Amino acid sequence: MSERKYFGTDGIRGRVGDDKINPELVLKLGWAAGRVLGNGHGGKVLIGKDTRISGYLFESALEAGLVAAGMDIRLLGPMPTPGIAYLTRTLRAVAGIVISASHNPYYDNGIKFFSSDGCKLPDELEAAIEAEMEKPLETVPSDRLGKAERVEDAAGRYIEFCKSTVPATMRLKGLRMVVDCANGATYHIAPHVFEELGAEVEVIGDRPDGFNINREVGSTHPKALQKMVLEHNADLGVAFDGDGDRLIMVDHEGGIVDGDAILYIIARSRLASPEGLKGKVVGTQMTNLGLELALRDLGLELERTRVGDRFIMETLKRNGWSLGGEPSGHIICLDRTTTGDGIVAALQVLAAMVLGGASLRDLAAGMPRLPQTLLNVSLTGRKAGEVMASEGVKSAVAEAEASLGTEGRVLLRPSGTEPLIRVMVEGTDAARVTELANHIAEAVKAAMAA
Repeated sequence: MSERKYFGTDGIRGRVGDDKINPELVLKLGWAAGRVLGNGHGGKVLIGKDTRISGYLFESALEAGLVAAGMDIRLLGPMPTPGIAYLTRTLRAVAGIVISASHNPYYDNGIKFFSSDGCKLPDELEAAIEAEMEKPLETVPSDRLGKAERVEDAAGRYIEFCKSTVPATMRLKGLRMVVDCANGATYHIAPHVFEELGAEVEVIGDRPDGFNINREVGSTHPKALQKMVLEHNADLGVAFDGDGDRLIMVDHEGGIVDGDAILYIIARSRLASPEGLKGKVVGTQMTNLGLELALRDLGLELERTRVGDRFIMETLKRNGWSLGGEPSGHIICLDRTTTGDGIVAALQVLAAMVLGGASLRDLAAGMPRLPQTLLNVSLTGRKAGEVMASEGVKSAVAEAEASLGTEGRVLLRPSGTEPLIRVMVEGTDAARVTELANHIAEAVKAAMAA
């Protein structure tokens, strides 16, 4: 992807009021997007948001810009990101817009787009929108201005879709679960999905006030969920992030079941089903080696991509495969929907539990997790490429790889967001893994000092 002024790997994101996320820019963004996506013919655009306080501000700014470009608006209110993708398709809109900063704190926000097919915008359309933003804003004649309406049944439509991704005969009767909505966009959606399928549901993180999204709850803060699962003697827990496109699960003993384990459970379940599993499973450079080995035992292959769901999606679509995800819990089931969806992924795991008569802990135990040490080394004065190419660093990496053999893995990469070099070592012996990671990190520091 070429260098962009505004768009990153997942739309536009920043602190509210900064040079990327402010009312003036978002107004212009709405207008430019309307010009590009409407192509002079108008059309319908959906706008949904998570629960952070600035959503009201940016919803109004986007609406004004789009209407000025002659586009009609359908307002969804608080809605999970994958729900907006789904409704964009089913309501035959030309685009869907999400106002969310996902798992970030309330003082951040972002804007991302879905095309008419419920997939993220291709690079060329993002580039075209940026180019249009450099032009003066011109309002269409009054007889061509767009109109705005609210979609009153948006939540109900998405709830029914989520339930449709598991067998119609499946019931969760007798299953006790805790659902953590992160005080985010799933607060009025996820509990209903599981309750309507028959589960007994305890809910936390379902009292958004505009400021508490992701605060000590949700997939990035699972301790609250672990505590509730144990207190309520629940069979499992599910935690979503602020916009509902990722999840982390907790078993009945309070153990964390992360994205790698969730991916393994779904892959194994698909493999055993009449529909089967199409192609390889896609992970990233950070995917635990334990998943790769467990999949190999099932006769499946893991394909690794760069870190980021965008690269997972590109790999899946390019090869016609159906399943991929990240350790953070961003799971993509392209045989069920068009984007990462926390609720849909949770339902696939629940289906595996119910149809297989197994606990979440038993299902996750099929993927042994290899010890992994991740160290961050700050960059000072030299470029990451120069440091990583130094003889001392290359020698340390080679020594670690030789020591680990086929039972381990070394990954050395520059951070995409911070001035850091990340050192990751995996293997079967935790102490040895830590020792090797520290040895490589010291070599990186020495190369920077040279």
